[in-house]
Amino acid sequence: MRLIIDGYNLLHATGIVGGGVGPATLERSRHALLNSLAASLELAERKQTTVVFDAKNAPPGLPRALTHHGLSVIFAPRSEEADAVIEQLIRDNSSPRQLTVVSSDHRIQRAARRRRATVVDSDQWYAGLMRQRHERAEHDGQSHKEKPSAPLSEAEVKWWLAEFADFDLGELLNDQEPNQSRNSSRATNLSEEDTERN
Repeated sequence: MRLIIDGYNLLHATGIVGGGVGPATLERSRHALLNSLAASLELAERKQTTVVFDAKNAPPGLPRALTHHGLSVIFAPRSEEADAVIEQLIRDNSSPRQLTVVSSDHRIQRAARRRRATVVDSDQWYAGLMRQRHERAEHDGQSHKEKPSAPLSEAEVKWWLAEFADFDLGELLNDQEPNQSRNSSRATNLSEEDTERN
């Protein structure tokens, strides 16, 4: 499913603010938002996502389009608003029913609904994205606990030692002796019994 995101609308809804103050703050905030999206969406999703920003306050020499970790990023011409660019993208889409538009802007929502695209308010969509990211991180954490990869860190070694603290290591190792070792042990025991009998 393709995804079109109203960039500054989402930025405002998330409250993401890049560090520092001054004219470059907006640029840093935009960059922080794109990094957050890139970290939260799978690569296949990023490749089908377009984020549109206004370019009125953009630094000189900014390209009209670029790619950020798989995300397509479009800056509206200085003479146009991002809304007009998003409306055009919605109109040009050949499968609008498979399109999701992320914006709380009523003008954009109306344009998307006219083409029967899915519309999601920016704050709701971002909250859902953060939930998915959190669940994925928890799932990945569980997978690492179930199948630790070598080499283990000191903290991981302590975790595993605590996890198996109740096991009798000697008994565990005896259970894993090769059959041949067990057979030779039995043979030794039998020969000792024979000697005692004689």
